[in-house]
Amino acid sequence: MPQDFDDKIDRSIAEFRAEEEEALASVLASSKYDIPYVDLSTTAVQNEALRLISEEDARRIKVAPFKISGKEVFVAILDPSSDDVVTCFEELEHKGWTPRPYMASHASLEHAWARYKEISFAQESRRGGLDVSSATLEDLAKEIKTLGDVKRIVDTITTGHETHATSRLLEVILAGAISLQCSDVHIEPEEKQARVRFRLDGVLQDILFLDPKLYHLLNSRIKLIAGLKLTIVTKAQDGRFSIFENGMEISMRTSTIPGSYGESIVMRILDPKSIQVDLANMGIEPRLFTIIDAEIKKPNGLILITGPTGSGKTTTLYAFLRKIYSPEIKMITIEDPVEYHLEGITQTQVEPGYTFLDGLRAALRQDPDVIMVGEIRDGETAKIAVESALTGHIVFSTLHTNNAAGVIPRLIDLDVNPKILVSALSLSIAQRLVRKLCSVCKVERPVKPEEETLLRKLLKQASDQNKNIGSYNLTADMPIKLFTAPGCDKCNHTGFKGRMGIFEAIKTDEAIEKIIPTNPSEREIKRVAATQGIFNMQEDGMVKILSGITSIEEVQSVVDLTEE
Repeated sequence: MPQDFDDKIDRSIAEFRAEEEEALASVLASSKYDIPYVDLSTTAVQNEALRLISEEDARRIKVAPFKISGKEVFVAILDPSSDDVVTCFEELEHKGWTPRPYMASHASLEHAWARYKEISFAQESRRGGLDVSSATLEDLAKEIKTLGDVKRIVDTITTGHETHATSRLLEVILAGAISLQCSDVHIEPEEKQARVRFRLDGVLQDILFLDPKLYHLLNSRIKLIAGLKLTIVTKAQDGRFSIFENGMEISMRTSTIPGSYGESIVMRILDPKSIQVDLANMGIEPRLFTIIDAEIKKPNGLILITGPTGSGKTTTLYAFLRKIYSPEIKMITIEDPVEYHLEGITQTQVEPGYTFLDGLRAALRQDPDVIMVGEIRDGETAKIAVESALTGHIVFSTLHTNNAAGVIPRLIDLDVNPKILVSALSLSIAQRLVRKLCSVCKVERPVKPEEETLLRKLLKQASDQNKNIGSYNLTADMPIKLFTAPGCDKCNHTGFKGRMGIFEAIKTDEAIEKIIPTNPSEREIKRVAATQGIFNMQEDGMVKILSGITSIEEVQSVVDLTEE
């Protein structure tokens, strides 16, 4: 018994000292060095990050690279003032990396150093297969023009007993997804097969089915190159890898979750080309474009974009940044995560212990002219964003509301002072994405009576409010024409090719300023904003339907056209 008691005492002392060490590291991080703190015993450590510094050097310098995000490498360090750390960071920068320091305790670093045992195994296993070849991907991209081409090439691989068939299969899937401009690849095991799907223009399309044996080989291959643990199959894991096409880096964010028949794998394709959309080509109607162009060029103000996940908010924010970019101004973004890297702009990523609020406070100490906050989630972040807009900064961000009129009530709900909001908020924008009809196979179709009634009502509403429908050659009494597309090879038999935005906006003009202090409802805000001459989302959708750009069914899937 005494021995057991002594053991318990020893364990308690050890636990107390460990907690004390972590607490000290956390305090030093914020009070002395002003850098984020990380506990590596509770944080995922990427093998790909550890490979950047040898185990010998990591232990000597007392550092541990634990995560890679694009060209950024997150490095836990024991002593930020060490000359060896400075030299280490300079060497990483020379290799093209941007090191981000995090404060950690010695015990925390030991957790990361223990992972070096896994790296030799991972490198050894990797030699047994083929890396994702950029040259092969480029050749395959020229060969793949439709979804059917992907299946045809995969069939050749799976029936021809090719050497390194698993690596070749992955290359075909990735090349097909990139060539067809898909946003995600889904690999989902079922009872007797595994389903491979591409998300094309926001909609999932079945591509092919794999037998379970091939699925398991593909699963291992993806986990290996994404830096995930092969032995963990009962927990979710996140990883990443990069491939290069024509000298351009495309990041693949990889996620696995356990399922009934195996792990479901999703690879998110972060292709820089997908966000290089000109503001003028996003589907913004001319009057609203003029307003947005003027507002984003002002020296201060808050511009908020609302919409559900997948509605293109990030693409729009990036378009704003590119539109006003100049070497003469300092731009900082706080994102979760940094998905696309923009040249000439400082981008920072939220992490456990480093929130949007922390990022915004830190950004304000960097003398910025423009700040982009990925999302306003709480009252403190909202208040500081509003105050920043009042003190000589232009602030872009997103907010979760259904429409532009919901921005003001939502900010007031977050405890933002309405009197301050009057001066800070410049523009509230809401958006959705719709697929565009294929221009090759698009044809006119008969109009149903209820469709004509609905569209005429919207035409009359826009005309009565003096909104400029005439610039689209539309009138309240025009004949209604609707279009559909049966599908062809050019659109992969979907009937749609590409996407565009449907927008609405409310400018904080004198009339809106007067009602903000009264805590107005969405209906009151909509009624006052109707006089601004800007299309709401229903009217913008109607214009795109009657112009033959998209179908009424597509618009109705994202906007309620019958809402009063």
